[in-house]
Amino acid sequence: MTEEERIKLAFQKKDWPEIKVSDSWATFKIMAEFVEGFEKMSKIGPCVSIFGSARTKNDNKYYLLAEEIAKKLVKVGFGVITGGGPGIMEAGNKGAFEAGGKSVGLNIELPFEQFHNRYIDQDKNINFDYFFVRKVMFVKYAQGFIAMPGGFGTLDELFESLTLIQTHKVARFPVVLVGTEYWGGLIDWLKETMCKKEKNINEEDLFLFKLVDTADDAVSAIIDYYAEMSIKPNF
Repeated sequence: MTEEERIKLAFQKKDWPEIKVSDSWATFKIMAEFVEGFEKMSKIGPCVSIFGSARTKNDNKYYLLAEEIAKKLVKVGFGVITGGGPGIMEAGNKGAFEAGGKSVGLNIELPFEQFHNRYIDQDKNINFDYFFVRKVMFVKYAQGFIAMPGGFGTLDELFESLTLIQTHKVARFPVVLVGTEYWGGLIDWLKETMCKKEKNINEEDLFLFKLVDTADDAVSAIIDYYAEMSIKPNF
């Protein structure tokens, strides 16, 4: 049997799932999530999204740093948006809440680790079933992104935001990575392998984000970006 015949036979035996009528009806649930998100988020005003691991403990240096960043953002007039869960997300909401600012949680149910934290404003806790709807809210209603150390979800949100900016699908906004110790290796790979060696991005793409280590520098990166602009919701 040739390789081509073997592949054809494998496909014939495969029990492919049928498209169900319920798949079409899911579009209404997706639309409902968009409508609820747009209606609630459009009333909030200028905010900065803080991303990071749900697994970070509250005595971790990055938890404390995220909390400090959130407080400083509130003091200069921003609200804070997080994914609504524990870890870094909780730290961001806690900082905003304790500083008297707007504390927004875009929550999604995940096995083992996701539950909304208690520092989210009651009227700003929005639950999602679909990751892609949730990510639209992060991008559409944030004046900046701050990426703390995190896992695959944080990388997903970080690189999606950079892709949208790079391809001019959204107006450019500041993207700040916090923690040279954590992000340094990735940035070196972006520079040396992705950019210089393989030329899969342009050199100017490396300036779409800024790397910092302190709360003051993280907030300054946001403020400096808008120093000559009118800070207003980008919708």
